[in-house]
Parts: sequence; C-alpha cells; structure tokens
Amino acid sequence: MKILHTSDWHIGRTFHTHSTLAHFEVVARAMADVVRENGVDVVVVAGDVFDSAVPSAESYEVLARALRVLRQTGARVVLTSGNHDSATRLGFQSEWAAEAGVHVLTRHELLGTPVTIDDGFGPVHFYGIPYLEPMLMRHQYPEVELRTHEQALAFAMGRVRDDLAERQGRSVVLSHCFAVGVAAGDVERDITSGGLDLVPLEVFDGPDYVALGHIHSRSTLSDRVRYSGSPLHYSFTEGSRVRGGWLVELDATGLASVDWVDFPVPRPVRELTGTLAELLADESLAPVEGHWIKAIVTDTVRPLDGMRQLQQRFPHCVALEYRPAVVHDAGTQTYAERLVEKTDQQIVGGFVEFVRNGAGPSDFERRLVAETLSRLDADAGAGADGGPGVDGGPGAGGSTDRSAGLAAAAR
Repeated sequence: MKILHTSDWHIGRTFHTHSTLAHFEVVARAMADVVRENGVDVVVVAGDVFDSAVPSAESYEVLARALRVLRQTGARVVLTSGNHDSATRLGFQSEWAAEAGVHVLTRHELLGTPVTIDDGFGPVHFYGIPYLEPMLMRHQYPEVELRTHEQALAFAMGRVRDDLAERQGRSVVLSHCFAVGVAAGDVERDITSGGLDLVPLEVFDGPDYVALGHIHSRSTLSDRVRYSGSPLHYSFTEGSRVRGGWLVELDATGLASVDWVDFPVPRPVRELTGTLAELLADESLAPVEGHWIKAIVTDTVRPLDGMRQLQQRFPHCVALEYRPAVVHDAGTQTYAERLVEKTDQQIVGGFVEFVRNGAGPSDFERRLVAETLSRLDADAGAGADGGPGVDGGPGAGGSTDRSAGLAAAAR
C-alpha cells in the first residue's frame, strides 16, 4: 500500500492579509498528480485542514474541490482535526463522506475505532487522533489523569494499541501535536506554556507509521514517525524550507520505504536586504519580482514612501522592515539632560538628528528653522507690547505658540 502523508493545509489562511486559496488549489491539483503518477492508495491529512474553527463558505468550497480531485485518482482520503479546526464542524456528516471514500476522524470517543483499508497483503488500520485538549477531555474520562498533552496522547495511543492487539495487522496513526525532537522555532503555534504540550516520541510506539501534523516544516523523528509540514509557505521564516509530502509504502510485514515528494510553490517567499535605491535598481533581483517580498531597508535615514516605491517594482511586497546598517549612538543622557543649556536652534537640530538616526538637518532645513524661530520671536515681541500674539492669541500665550512653532519647524 502506498500512502501520501500531508498535513496543515490551513485552508483560508492569509499571507500578510492576502488570500492563499488560489495557491492552495494549485497545490491540491499537484497532489492529485503525485497520487496518480505514484499509484498512491491513501492520502492522509494530519490535522489543521482549515485555518479557522469557523471557515468561510469559500474555504469549504476549496476543500470540496481538493477532495474531489484527490478522489478522482481513485485514492481514499483519511483526515483528522488539528488545533485550528473545529472537530465538530469538520466532522459534520462524516458518516456520509466515508461512503464516498473520504474518512474524517475527529471524535475522541472513537480513538480505538480505525478505518480499515485492504491491499494485496491484507488490512491496514488507520487511526485518527484529533487534536486533544486535556482541559476539555477531563470531564469525559474522570478516571484518567489528563493534565498534559503527553497524558492525553498516551491515553489515546493506549486505546489504539488495545484495539490493534485484537485486530492484528498493519497500522497507521494520524496525530496533530508537538512531539519532542523538533526545534521549538518550527512550531506552528505554541499550544500551552511551561512545556505541557510536549509529547515524547515513545508515546507513539507500536504502529507501522505515524503521520504527524502541527509543525510547518518536514521533520523525521524516527524512520516511522515524521512531520510532513504544510503545503504552502505561511511566513517568511519558512521561505527556505521545501514544501511537499512523504510517500510511504507498506509491504506485507510493515513499513517498507519512505520517500519525499516535492509540491510546487505557487509564489515563493523572499527576504531582500539593502538600501531602497539598491533594491529598486538591482537587476539581479528581476527573477524574484513576482515573489512574496519582505524588504529589509538599510538606509541610514528612513526612506519616505518606501513601500509604494517597492511595490512599483515588486507588486507582492507585503512587508517592510527598517533596519539601518549604521545605528546612531544617542548616548546615555536622558532627553531632559540633552536640553540643558541648548539654544532653540540646537534643540530642533538635535531632535531631527535623533529621529533620523544621526543625520542632522540639511543647510536648507537649518535656514528654515532659523527663519521660523525669528518669526516666532517677532510675534512674541508684538504680544509682549500688548498686541496680539501668534495666531491672534494674547501675549501670555506666546510660550505655547512658540512650542507649536518649534514642532512645526522640526516637522
């Protein structure tokens, strides 16, 4: 039997507010091609089918089309729910979906009830362990201590092993969790704090293959316990990581082989670093103009209207980070200390230098500040003689008006 292990479809997720539904459909069709070309018998999805517990109508339609193209290959589909899914919504009408070859396993009370699919060597039992929240399970099983994810998964795997001991035969388990042995930075979303979400590898002893979900990058914890990762990139930190699934083959005695198959990346992600002028002019960046782009701008002074300029060349630039190559050392003095015995011109110049990362005002700006201060002095003098102050206010308002003028000059 050949099995394609996938997970974390996250249908409905956006990438920096941009829809990824069309991109997922490209990958779903590619999955079907992989299934057809490799003679895959079963496609498994180890949780987080949707990105939300309340998916949009369009997300349901995308899932329906994805399942349709997979079933048209002749393969069966087995999926379970993750921490992003609503187990109830995802499992709605699962009984009827099973009649069409799509098996949705989301009910904790059926942990020990597999979907059994036969091949030329006999039965293969597929057990689906939905995302198990210990807090929500305790009242269902008061006789069992269920305070951590390790305890919840150990309980679930105990049910699986008990059932398998009676049925005999080969087995595959789907589970959505954070298993020990994966770098913490690869976790899609932290489930709990204090390490209570960690599940030791030995909890999954027994089955011939364990298809895990929740981590967005492929990872091999042992020959028979693996993460496939998500089919799309959902952050810039994932940009260097391949997208695909594990092609698993079972023979008469159990696990025979596991190979990686790549999925296409409809729009790759790329981080670009340099000054704004460099990013706009560098001809070597032409091949990435259609990618998702995060620009890290290193100008000494923050460029004005940087995102608009970048998007004129990179239409899918969705993130801009200002990270100057040289950072001005403002010293240890407080703002009040820096103002002691300073002229108004020096105060404005110092403010401009501070907000511009050490680049002070230009000659034109110095002249503008000087002219503004002179005008304010003249207006304040008129107010002191009993005439109106700045903006027609009384002479007593000169201090406030002067502050406003200084702020305007600084801008």
